[in-house]
Amino acid sequence: MALIVQKYGGTSVGTIERIERVARKVIAARARGDQVVVVVSAMSGETDRLLGLARQIASRPEPREVDVLISTGEQVTIALLAMTLQKLGCPARSYTGAQVPIITDSAHGKARIARIDPHQVRAALDAGQVVVVAGFQGVDALGNITTLGRGGSDTTGVALAAALKADECQIFTDVDGVYTADPRIVPTARRLDHITFEEMLELASLGAKVLQIRSVEFAGKYNVPLRVLSTFQEGPGTLITYEEQQVEEVVISGIAQNRDEAQITVSGIPDHPGVAYRVLGPVADANIEVDMIVQNVARDGTTDLTFTVHRNDHERAMEILRGRQKDLGAREIAGDSAIAKISLVGVGMRSHAGVAARMFSVLASEGINIRMISTSEIKISVVVSEKYVELAVRALHEAFALDRAPHR
Repeated sequence: MALIVQKYGGTSVGTIERIERVARKVIAARARGDQVVVVVSAMSGETDRLLGLARQIASRPEPREVDVLISTGEQVTIALLAMTLQKLGCPARSYTGAQVPIITDSAHGKARIARIDPHQVRAALDAGQVVVVAGFQGVDALGNITTLGRGGSDTTGVALAAALKADECQIFTDVDGVYTADPRIVPTARRLDHITFEEMLELASLGAKVLQIRSVEFAGKYNVPLRVLSTFQEGPGTLITYEEQQVEEVVISGIAQNRDEAQITVSGIPDHPGVAYRVLGPVADANIEVDMIVQNVARDGTTDLTFTVHRNDHERAMEILRGRQKDLGAREIAGDSAIAKISLVGVGMRSHAGVAARMFSVLASEGINIRMISTSEIKISVVVSEKYVELAVRALHEAFALDRAPHR
């Protein structure tokens, strides 16, 4: 008998008919002899609807009360799913995050899980029940309801699987696995049977939106096998574990693209020790996250510093730096929000040389200029003009033969 945690997102439980579909999938897993814990999100659009109501009252409502409000979305779903399971003859019991309990810190809207007490859930499972848990929420040490931020239901599922020492955590969504590239851009993109935590974490952080980054981090930390599956079609999905595929020619596992980037260049700054801090310190103090950084030193004793930020933070960062331009002694501060980041990811890069050169050659043959480059042990990222994103992704996908399954 295996213990399985299944997580279903808002699209999967968006209507009563879809909730019944989920219930039948849960019953099928139980019929195979598995114990099942189900984590669900609010019905699609419900969280946005509740936030809209709050903003009709105040432009910046008090965070504690926002959490009380939006946590009700998941409470509706767990009750409806438990009722559906019971109607279909399957014993089930629903629990809010506070009832489990899932203990978090007190950072409303972006709380982090501190610990989970699994005793109540285990008791219900041992009594032969399916346990239905509200995702996205918990309770702090003072009993206040908290929420984990967008995509937090994935984290709830993984954290419960870790606390229960589950055999597998299955993330059901509207796609049937992790692909070598976005199928909307590359029609020949291939579903991966396996991928490592390292690769999935890189892909998630670089723009792939299949899984929330925190959930992958949590799964990797506690070695919880993750499987991405479709609610709407049968299939094996993609298994995410520490195990690397022993296939010699697998160098690149996937390509990610991120259009939410903007570039800022501070040029002509006197090249003195601490210059990078003088530029980036005020940006960090404004809670703006910096991604890629390139510094070039000129012969005239000045330096240019180019870096990227999230597109939503572009104007604010430009405003901060222009306000300090005189103090920095900078000749010019320029920005560009029409850029994108494209990344190749694969653990095979560790043992294969020439990946970067091949990537640059492919982009050059398509007439695509590279503005910035960043590398790690299993990743190469470049910044290009946004208008070239789809061309670049398709060309790289073909050049690295990602549409073909590797030979074993």
